[in-house]
This record gives sequence, C-alpha cells and structure tokens, in this order.
Amino acid sequence: MDDCAETEHCELPEDILMGNPPLVSVVDDDESVRESLPDLLRQVGFAAEGFASAEAFLASDVVGATSCLLLDLAMPGMSGPDLQQELKRRQLPIPIVFITAHGDETIRLRLIAQGAVECLFKPFSETALLEALKAALRTR
Repeated sequence: MDDCAETEHCELPEDILMGNPPLVSVVDDDESVRESLPDLLRQVGFAAEGFASAEAFLASDVVGATSCLLLDLAMPGMSGPDLQQELKRRQLPIPIVFITAHGDETIRLRLIAQGAVECLFKPFSETALLEALKAALRTR
C-alpha cells in the first residue's frame, strides 16, 4: 500500500472526524489483511475491528455501531455478497466497500449496482482505500 497516511490528501476530513471516530469493521478470512487493515485505519483516525468471517461479524456486538464495512468478496461459509443481503434483510444500511483478490471490472460493476460503495482489487493503495471509505461515510 502507498504510504500517504501523513499527507493532507489522505487525512480524513474534519466533518468525518468530529466526535467519536467512525468504526470500520473489516471482514476477511485472510489473517494478514485482518491484522494490517485495522492497524492502518487506526493510524488515520478510524476505530477498527477485524473479523475472520461474516458469521463472526453478525454475532458481534459492533454490528449496529459499524459506520462502514470493508468486506472480502469470497470467504468460506457466508460470502461477502451473502452478508450484504443479510444486512439488507435485517434493515441495517451499513455502507460496504468490497475488497477482493479475485475479481474483474464486471464483478465490481455488479457489486456497485447491488448497493456497494466500491470494490477494490487487492493489492490496493492506501489512497484508494481511504477515498472509498470517505465516499462510504458520506452515504450514511
């Protein structure tokens, strides 16, 4: 990832940071992603939690407090799109940014058409991640 955490371009706008930092929940079965992304998010001003599966996220006590979801597309058990549908069923309008190592522009466009804010392909830059999160937080 690009190292832009200290540049003005990658800092979060004041209107997003007013009060408590927004909680971003990271749901990814890849342990390295689950550990590195929350660390990065905390460095730039977010609160962050990591979950190994969609089921673990749904069973947590942070679902209602989550301002944005960074969600892996393909995971064992419930997939990212399955979780997106479950959140809609529960009437929990959490903005979603999908992240995936297996995808193409067709998948990205389909996910956005189904309500995702963005779909980033791994490896993605820190700048792309922060821009997607800012867009997601503006939708809340």
